[in-house]
Amino acid sequence: MSADGAYLQLDVMGAGPAYSDRIGSTGAAYLIRAADTAVLLDLGQGSFPRLAATVEPSTLDAVVVSHLHPDHFIDLVALRHYLRWYFEVARQVRVIGPAGLEARLDALHDEPGFSRATLAIEPILEGTIEIGQLRLESRRVTHTLDSHAFRIDRWDRPGPGLVYSGDCGRADDLAPLIRAGDHLLCEVSFGAGPVPPGAAHLDGHAVGALAAGTQVGRVLLTHIQMGFARDAALDAVRSAYGGPVSFVDPGSRTDIPA
Repeated sequence: MSADGAYLQLDVMGAGPAYSDRIGSTGAAYLIRAADTAVLLDLGQGSFPRLAATVEPSTLDAVVVSHLHPDHFIDLVALRHYLRWYFEVARQVRVIGPAGLEARLDALHDEPGFSRATLAIEPILEGTIEIGQLRLESRRVTHTLDSHAFRIDRWDRPGPGLVYSGDCGRADDLAPLIRAGDHLLCEVSFGAGPVPPGAAHLDGHAVGALAAGTQVGRVLLTHIQMGFARDAALDAVRSAYGGPVSFVDPGSRTDIPA
């Protein structure tokens, strides 16, 4: 489960939105590793195969789900089946998610207890918890009634963190999580914008202003909707933020140094 000596290592399993015409644009799933600890942030549609090719899924220390939209959690069904049927004796993985996650998964199969067979589901609590060598801080953000953004760093060594926006409709909601020098993994659903009224997502101008105001070390963009140009989104971020900015894709790896 080594992160090859990096303080934090981010491997992107999926970075797509709810719908896309981009081949291979699988749903949100971001693997964070440090030493012997591995935490997965979200597990959206089609992301399980890359996860299984990257790390033994049963050894994950936790899967953390940002909110209850299927493009962020639906491959928990594939994970559940794998843990139940691949091994002679079923294995369990810890899952931290919004209230109602277990009921939704059970309802998909019309089977009470479906999730509990292999997924140890517990609710997200605002604040900070330790998972192995990682420290996870969660904060509610504007999107659904129970949506969260996260900051991950290491409790055992000082260093920069990774802040993941989940889906977020108000950039200022993310600011309390960010420390100067952090990497910001942020949705930019509506590209260069503007965001339609009521969409509860971000565009490049909002992300750029947030990054500049909080002095992040790097911006990693994700979750751009079909029909919006990446180059225009990058330009919108750069109009306010002078640091490095790029998109992530399935298979991308980013090492965050101490």
